[in-house]
Order: sequence, then structure tokens, then C-alpha cells
Amino acid sequence: MEGVIDVTTRRLLSAQGGLDWVVTEFVRVVDQPLPPRVFHRLCPELAQGAATADGTPVQLQLLGSDPTAMAENARIAVGCGATALDINFGCPAKTVNRHGGGASMLKSPSDIHATVAAVCRAVPDTPVSAKLRLGFEDRQLALQCAAAAVQGGARWLTLHARTRKEGYRPPAHWEWIARIRHHVNVPIVANGDIWTLEDYWQARALSGCRNVMIGRGLLSDPLLAARIRHWQRTGEQLPTTQWAERAAVLRAFAEGLADDLPEKVVVSLIKQWLSLMRQHDTEAAERFVHLRTLRHTDDLLDALDGPATP
Repeated sequence: MEGVIDVTTRRLLSAQGGLDWVVTEFVRVVDQPLPPRVFHRLCPELAQGAATADGTPVQLQLLGSDPTAMAENARIAVGCGATALDINFGCPAKTVNRHGGGASMLKSPSDIHATVAAVCRAVPDTPVSAKLRLGFEDRQLALQCAAAAVQGGARWLTLHARTRKEGYRPPAHWEWIARIRHHVNVPIVANGDIWTLEDYWQARALSGCRNVMIGRGLLSDPLLAARIRHWQRTGEQLPTTQWAERAAVLRAFAEGLADDLPEKVVVSLIKQWLSLMRQHDTEAAERFVHLRTLRHTDDLLDALDGPATP
């Protein structure tokens, strides 16, 4: 979710309802302490109790492979106001993996243990969790990696149900999360390919997890978490999110960025979000054909409210 889940997106998505908490994009840790301004830039919510405007808690995510540097930056993050930290062992990006971060650490359970343990020792009063995949090339070390994170002190795990090699290609192996869940004694949050209410039901059934994390699926359908929450509370299945509701979120996103970013960047980010929407919504796919050719924010926003085919 790098480059996608910024403060504006977090504010908009949490405002739709249904979320227990949100997680930041990762803060990249290399070999030295980062200045506080880096944490505040990537997570402005630190200045307001580490929560979005509607009160949804925000967890700050760290990514790095040097236990000493991770520990020091964890202390700085908590000093800046972070109330919970997540450690990223799941990012599949080649640039991240080449430098020993993200999913590349799934090759070595001992490295995962050392990193989590160092962070937990550095901030003993702050909850620390870990985000993992099922492995790097294969799933042979899936149980060991999960156990290593827990033994290091992670209070819960979020498991993306694919290996790094599998990337984001379906299917997500939710049944593997069930195997890991029986192997560790902390809560597990299931993640991967949850695009619809039906996906949510299936992920819970196959993983046995009570909770799920939604990433790309919430960008595709910004009201998905609210629809899930409504079903949990009432047993009623709400209608599929309509285009007008999706367009309203895109418009608010553009308006939230307009004062801080060049028009070219704003247009690019709207198209990026719309590209995710089109994967699981026919009308969004139809509109994307036209909207992707527009170059100015006003034209794009006008087209959001216009007919599907100009």
C-alpha cells in the first residue's frame, strides 16, 4: 500500500465507518535514527493522539532489517506520540527486498525474532504487532516465521495469505492462516483478497480468524468496512456500493490534496485509485476508459459526475 494510504486517504476511509484501526504506510528504517519530522510527515495524526479526525486509532508501521536501528526508531516514534507499532515483514517490492527489508526477511525466522524482540524491548509499554506473508519463495518457513515474531514479543500478527513470489495473484490461501493460527498463541488478523462481503465471510470461515485487514479492497469499495460492520450488527446485507458513493470519495480525495500537491500528481493519484476500483466494479471499469485520458483535475471531477460514456 506504499504511496496510497496517506493521511488524506486514511481520513476519508475511516470516515466511512466500520474500521477498528488503520495503519500508516511504512516508515523506512535503514541504519540510523530518523528525525521526528519524518514520523510526523508520514503520520500527522501523531499530533492528535494517533487517531484520525473521527477518532479511529492509527498504528505506525516500521520497515527495516537492522534490529538496533529499528529499536531506536521505535523509541523516537513513541516519543512522537505513536500508541501502537506494526513491523512490516510482508512488502513484496523489489527495491525493498533488495535491501533486506519487507518480505525478504521471511527467509530467516531468526532475523524476524531479533527485529521484533529489539523493538519490543525498546518500547515495552507500547503494543507491537507484525505483518507477514506466508513466505518468500514458498511456505516452508511459514510456521517458523510466525512463531519467531510471537516469541519476539508481537502481540498479534497480520497475515497476508500469499508468498512474496505469488505477489497479489489470486487465490489467497486463507486455509494456511488457519494452520498458523493453531501454531501460535496470539490473535491473527487475516489479510488478502477481501474485496466483497462474500470474501469476508469466506476468509473468516477458512482462516478461523475473528478479524480481517482490508487493503486494496477498501480502496476498491470505500464503504466495504461499513457494510461488513452493518452485517455484523444486524445480519442484513446492504446493497453493493453505488458509483455515486465511490465518486464522492474520489472527489473528496482530490479536494483534500489540491492545496498541497501539483495538479499533475493529484490527477495521477485519482487515476491510481480509480484503477483499483475498476477491478471489481463494472461501472468504474467503464468510466476508467474515459477518465484515464483526462489531464486536468476540473475535467476529471466533472467527468466523475457525468455519464459513464461521454
